[in-house]
Amino acid sequence: MSKYFNDLYIFEMANSHQGSVEHGIDIIKAMAKIARKYNIKAAVKLQFRNLDNFIHKDYKGRTDVKHIPRFESTRLSYEEFSQLVDAIHEEGLIAMSTPFDEDGVDWCMDMGVDIIKIASCSSLDWPLLDAVSQTRKPIIISTGGKTLSDIDKIYNFFTHRGCDFALLHCIAEYPAPKERLQLDFIDRLNKRYPDITIGYSGHEDPNDNTVPMLAIAKGSKILERHVGLPTDTITLNAYSMNPEQADRWVAAAEDTKLICGMKKKDKYVSQEELDSLLSLMRGVYLRHDVKEGDELNLEDVYFAMPCHDKQMTSGEFKDGMVVTKDYKADEALYEKKKVTDINLVRSVVHDAKGMLYEAGIALGNDFEVELSHHYGMKHFRQTGAIIINIINREYCKKLIIVLPGQNHPSHAHRVKEETFQLLYGDLTVTKEGVVTHMKPGDMQTVLRGEYHSFTSVNGAIFEEISTTAMKSDSYYQEAKISRLDPIERKTILKKW
Repeated sequence: MSKYFNDLYIFEMANSHQGSVEHGIDIIKAMAKIARKYNIKAAVKLQFRNLDNFIHKDYKGRTDVKHIPRFESTRLSYEEFSQLVDAIHEEGLIAMSTPFDEDGVDWCMDMGVDIIKIASCSSLDWPLLDAVSQTRKPIIISTGGKTLSDIDKIYNFFTHRGCDFALLHCIAEYPAPKERLQLDFIDRLNKRYPDITIGYSGHEDPNDNTVPMLAIAKGSKILERHVGLPTDTITLNAYSMNPEQADRWVAAAEDTKLICGMKKKDKYVSQEELDSLLSLMRGVYLRHDVKEGDELNLEDVYFAMPCHDKQMTSGEFKDGMVVTKDYKADEALYEKKKVTDINLVRSVVHDAKGMLYEAGIALGNDFEVELSHHYGMKHFRQTGAIIINIINREYCKKLIIVLPGQNHPSHAHRVKEETFQLLYGDLTVTKEGVVTHMKPGDMQTVLRGEYHSFTSVNGAIFEEISTTAMKSDSYYQEAKISRLDPIERKTILKKW
């Protein structure tokens, strides 16, 4: 994935330069000020057309055909476009352009444009797409007016050519009314194409900053808007932003990233939040005097606020706990919740279910869960794996869940041969000393007798297809694990 794509803002100049290099440079400088103010990754995008060939000779100079008068009145030469690209780079911005013909693609290459953008109107122009795919430049494609079937074709076209590309949800109406923006479609694009960056190209009211905020909350990593610079003689169209509006647009988007916690994969819980909740929780208090070593049940305690620091909360209390000191009636109970293998198993099962939900994997009801804990349940989150046995006949199917940071030790099989396919997350497999970093969809075959281990940084779910699995067919390289009976290092669950 291109270094340019994530958290990218695109300021599209289009024809807002009005055919003047000087005015174009003024727009570039105005956008650069915004980029520096918010310390953002930003691109200024131009549009390249060789008007000598792009407009049919019989239609040149016509005023009755849409767009032709605007294109001809804002014409820039190759040399003038080169000046704008140089100005973009001089301001520390990313240079980007939309070529509308093959000459425009050549111009992108000649001028050192960093990213090539495909406009919605060109996203099924296969001759143009073929020329762009051969540049090996990062590519961003707008999908305005395209069905899901069309977008599948575009995705497959660039994927098969090994291109580095991103897709933008776009409604190609100018301006686009809010009731037709369909921002929920961003969710679908992210789910359908999880391996590429999804963004949003907007043409709505330039003063409506709820739309970019919602687009980011929906998972957009790229935002694009038309920009311009009004003067005494230049008036912007209804969907282009002036610098003040562009500033507020960026500010709203950056606020949304902060609010949504975009930089954190897991939910962050602050100490302030914990303290706030603790002040509202109920603590455990004694109904009567108790002695060290007494066993407590629900009738021995009551729950009330306030709950003090380190006091046991109502949610932590369990029947059968044993106190470690004497307590008086109405005294707060200060005991630690006992950690048992049952607690640990339940916690692991909940995490595994959550990963399956997030990955969209349904199990049905007919399966067996096997927890492999090579150093005991207390160390399971560091070493082990969750094995879900689904089918075991002449062929065998399992799902393996690896928790974040978990490692499964090196071992081999003498009877079965197996193939892994990663379905979700990240997985690093070491086989006979060769390390392979897998991404979803990747496969790895392990032959009989090959020693292999696996681990994951953020968690993984992979499918294992093999020949018949035998309970005693795992041979570990580490002697301590190898000496264990399989019953000692496995917990079997029929339901969870």
